[in-house]
This record gives sequence, C-alpha cells and structure tokens, in this order.
Amino acid sequence: MAERPKRKICVVTGSRAEYGLLFWLMKETAADPALRLQLIVTGAHLSPKFGDTWRVIEDDGFAIDARVDIEPDDDTAVGVAQAMGRCVAGVAEAYERLKPDVVVLWGDRYEILAAAAAATIACIPIAHVSGGEVTEGAIDDAIRHAITKMASLHFVAAEPYRARVIQMGEDPARVFTVGAPGLDNVEKLALLDRGGVEKALKLPKGRDYFLVTYHPATRGDAEREVAAILAALDRFPDHHVVATGVNADPGRDRIAKLLADYVAANAGRAVMHESLGQLRYLSALKHAAAAVGNSSSGIVEAPAFSVPTVNIGDRQKGRLRARSVIDCAGTADAVAAAIGRALEPGFRAGLAGMATPFGGGGASARIARHLKAIDLASLARKPFFDLRRERAAPGLRSRKAATAE
Repeated sequence: MAERPKRKICVVTGSRAEYGLLFWLMKETAADPALRLQLIVTGAHLSPKFGDTWRVIEDDGFAIDARVDIEPDDDTAVGVAQAMGRCVAGVAEAYERLKPDVVVLWGDRYEILAAAAAATIACIPIAHVSGGEVTEGAIDDAIRHAITKMASLHFVAAEPYRARVIQMGEDPARVFTVGAPGLDNVEKLALLDRGGVEKALKLPKGRDYFLVTYHPATRGDAEREVAAILAALDRFPDHHVVATGVNADPGRDRIAKLLADYVAANAGRAVMHESLGQLRYLSALKHAAAAVGNSSSGIVEAPAFSVPTVNIGDRQKGRLRARSVIDCAGTADAVAAAIGRALEPGFRAGLAGMATPFGGGGASARIARHLKAIDLASLARKPFFDLRRERAAPGLRSRKAATAE
C-alpha cells in the first residue's frame, strides 16, 4: 500500500514578533510525521535594518523554503503599498513552486494581507490565526478582517473573537477557540532569571526598569505619543528604561529616531535593542516593573506574568483586557499617572493569581491537531454564513463543537 503523502502546511512570516508567536505551531507541525512544514520568510526578516532576523529562524533549526525580499525600508504609505505589491508577486511564485495544501497566516500585517491575496487567487485554503480581534487605532484592524474573509479556517484566542468572526459570515464549524499562542512561549520557554536578564541586557544589578515597546499608531499622532512617553519616563529617574525596536509600519523611522535619541541622551539609564527575540523579550517582560507602550504583548503576555501594563493611546482599543492593563491617553501627565499607579504596591499585589482572558498555553498544539484532521475537500467552497437566516432556523448552538477542546 502506497504511503499517504504528508499534508503540506505552509507558514508565512514577515516579522520577528509574529515569528515568535508562530514558533511552537511550527515546532508541532515539523514534529508530526503526517505533516510537512513549509516556510516562506519575507518582510522585515530579510532586512539588515531590522536585524536580519531570518538568521534567528535558521538558528532555531527551521529550513526556509522561500525568501521573498520586498525591500520594506521605505516606511511611507506609498513605500509600504509598493512593498505589498512585491510581496504578492513573490509569494505567489513561492506557492506555485511549493504547492502547499494549507497556508497558515498570523494576524494583521500588510505583508500577511499580500500573502493572503496570493493564496486566494491560487485557490489555496488559508488558516488564519488571531482573527476576530479589534484594534481601532490602527489600519491593522481592516487588514485583519480582510484576511478573515479570505480564510477558510479560523483559530481565535477567545470566545468573543469567535463570535465576531461568525458575525462576519464565517461558518461556525470552521471557527475554533484555541487561546493565545503567544502564551505557549510563557509556558514552554525556560526564561532567564533576574540576574540573567541584567547580564543579557547590560543592566545594573537590582535596578528596576520599564520595558518600553511602541509601534506606529497608524490612525493617530504617533510622534506626539512617543514624546509624551519619554517625557513621562523622565519623571521616574530611579527606573532604567529598556526600549525595543519599532516594527515596519508607516511612520516607523521617525519613532525609531525619537527612541534612539532618547537612549543616546540617557546613556547611563536607557538602552535600546532592535530585536531581543522571544527568550530575552519575555524574560525582560517577566521581571519588568511595568510594560509601557502600545504593543499587543502588554495585552496578552504581560498579564500572564502579573506584570502591570501602561497601554497608551488607541492602538489596542477593542481588545480584551486583564485587570493588569492600565489604559491612558497619549499625554505626558496621563502616562506618568498610569505609571505611578502601576508602581503602587497595592496594585501589583492585587494581580497575584490573576486569570487572563486568553487562558493558558496549549494553543499551538490545538491548531496543529485541527490542521492535521480537517478534511481539505470540505474547504473547496466557502459559503457565507448568514446570521439572519440562522435566526430564522437556529443551528448555531448545535455547531458549538468548533470551540477548544
């Protein structure tokens, strides 16, 4: 009897943060004898400006099947749109050569939208991870929902997100609540202790620090918000500042310069790392006095460590929140007040044993099991699930089996 061919699961990654969130799913896929992992690397991974993070992928033991260089160095709206065009063309050629059975895409970045468009034209089923979320302060919101409409399988982090994907016309039997894959790193990685973090980041021993991660708020005044953050940080001179690199979105260069100038002017107190990688980043997050900025890591991963998050502006507006997240406006006074609250001993003590909205780990293993078990032939058609018709002939509850095990 002929051996059944392995199911080819093609993962597309364009940024260091997204790769870290896909890492354990890639591990699960590569380890399964019935599956074959294919990997397309694009976007900031291939740019020296962003740290050539494709090297991290290879150092982790993954073979890169295709590199699609889209030259993401021009952070203007026109430059990003042109990079998207190059990504569509390059990823389409990679799909033609690799002939994947399913394409796995994470989230809401512009290069992932391009990869989704190419897969849709090639009639390759898309499995979308982290759909159904809302981030009102960024164009990512529209991109995420657009990818949802092109995808045939949906792996979401929480039940409210599942309901939103179904509201968008997706079949409930294809929408799975699996939790947040980013929490797999919290569960599985052997994180550095406080001394290890201080050594790795060149911090003075025993000095409290803020972990600052800010990305362009594409529907707001990002430069004004960064200036407010930096002014607020000056009010806490006893705390060191660890700033991380800015992602490749429109307006990136101006934000990166503001952060770099601040670090240069505060050389004895502030450091900046273009790319920490998951191990060092999560270790730094675990031991931080607070996470400050507008990154999703402050919404998803920081609460798993009971670390307070000072979330600035509207970039994460609409996402589920743990009680450790302190939202504030992008003014120096508001940010300083939020940091002050995060540092209150009573506030930090009240976070002990806190449950997060996204459960614990295990999301990656759940996704891999679904990718292995799904009948690919059933994905050939993608009917619109009409909630009005469903209300006339209820069947939604009977299809609830698509939630997590």
